[in-house]
Amino acid sequence: MRFQEAAPDARSVVYRGIQADPLVGRVAGLLADAPLAVRVLARAVMNGERTGPAPWRTIFPTLLVAGAPDAVRDQAEAVLAACLEVAERGEQARSQYRGAIVEELTARLLTRRSGPVRRERRVLFDGVPADIHPYDVTVEAAGAEEVYDCKWGARGINADVLHQLDDARRHAADEDRRLVVAVVVFDVRTSCEVRLAGLTAPHEATDLIPLEGLGRLGRKRP
Repeated sequence: MRFQEAAPDARSVVYRGIQADPLVGRVAGLLADAPLAVRVLARAVMNGERTGPAPWRTIFPTLLVAGAPDAVRDQAEAVLAACLEVAERGEQARSQYRGAIVEELTARLLTRRSGPVRRERRVLFDGVPADIHPYDVTVEAAGAEEVYDCKWGARGINADVLHQLDDARRHAADEDRRLVVAVVVFDVRTSCEVRLAGLTAPHEATDLIPLEGLGRLGRKRP
């Protein structure tokens, strides 16, 4: 088992520009230490269904109005302002920014417990045709390899993603290697489980990390 840089193409060149936008890092940095309620706020705002801060203060009064603890309100206001910048980018750009933010957040949380991580990497196995699919975030420490596919919402989980993750895990096992495979979804667990229930692709050995479980990314695996 070995890792390899994904070959650049026109899509990846454009996407790397988005990944490098300081807004992506700013939002991910705010969300890395945010409680679940603030992350739920971020997801709602970046869906882009309402503009301006006023509606969100009505929808999330325990976070954004007088009476909320100062530290919580300050954090929520910072997240609201940054996420509104994403929401106002327009539908196509917003979708790309959201994906980049989930990947950057995943990478930052993993780095807290695993050291450097890599982005957009393929996993290759001897005797197995190369898969063009690059994984969004990888941990490549010898003996503790992990690959992560990152999704904004539960609808992003599909059969292709699940097959690719499970195939990589099985090929690693064929080489007597343990490869952790996981999908990170910036959506609530219930939505993810409903989505998975409608898919027949293998996922029993694929770790699901929904919005509520993001904190696990920063903790050592058993």
